[in-house]
Amino acid sequence: MNIVCIIQARMGATRFPDKVLFDLEGKPMLVQQIERLMHSKLIDTVVVATSTSIADNAIKALCDKHRYSCFRGSETNVLERYYKTALAYEANIIVRVTGDCPLVDPEVTDKVIQYYLDNNYDYVSNTLVPTYPDGLDTQVFSFRVLGKANKEATTKLEREHVIPYIKNHPDIFSLANVECEQDLSYMRWTVDYPEDLKFIRAVYKRLFRNNKRFGYKNVVKLLERNPWMMELNSKFKRDEAYHKEVQNDRRNR
Repeated sequence: MNIVCIIQARMGATRFPDKVLFDLEGKPMLVQQIERLMHSKLIDTVVVATSTSIADNAIKALCDKHRYSCFRGSETNVLERYYKTALAYEANIIVRVTGDCPLVDPEVTDKVIQYYLDNNYDYVSNTLVPTYPDGLDTQVFSFRVLGKANKEATTKLEREHVIPYIKNHPDIFSLANVECEQDLSYMRWTVDYPEDLKFIRAVYKRLFRNNKRFGYKNVVKLLERNPWMMELNSKFKRDEAYHKEVQNDRRNR
């Protein structure tokens, strides 16, 4: 069984271009995220799935420099890119994360993977009913499920994103959610805007130098001692941009 973590990442993010390569305690943000995921006990391979756009040559160069696995595919048809990445790396089970989550916790990721392995669901995540901070998102599914989604998804939203076809068809796929011990969904740890990066840098500055393998519980304790830090990016709502895309998709049908 080959468990492959695929990180989708590109330079041309609409809201915050080039964010994945911005410095985070002496390393590009994407490198910090990859190194965290490499501490997973269940993932066999970590692959960066980027596009064939010229702008994403920088991501390919970074992966080559650090000898990270990298696959390039369509810039707009992300579902197809994801499928072709999984195919190229002979994945049996896919772990999906995005390249804007430098606080991703491998223990949380492993918890979601283990739940998938121990049960008989098509799709397991910790995002169906969010209880973890935004930025610890992990989604697990089989190559068969991904292949079916790639074959049958037709709308612009379903092709531009990996998961909508799966989540929108509970009549076809069985879905399960993994919850945190406490509801921390109000915390924002992802990077979509400059304010988010300011928050992430503040966290890393206080934790990374003394404990390079700090986990989400360390961050929670830090924020409890320094609640002002959460004000740095509190004006943004969880998945705000994605929800707008969903609304536009519904109006255009």
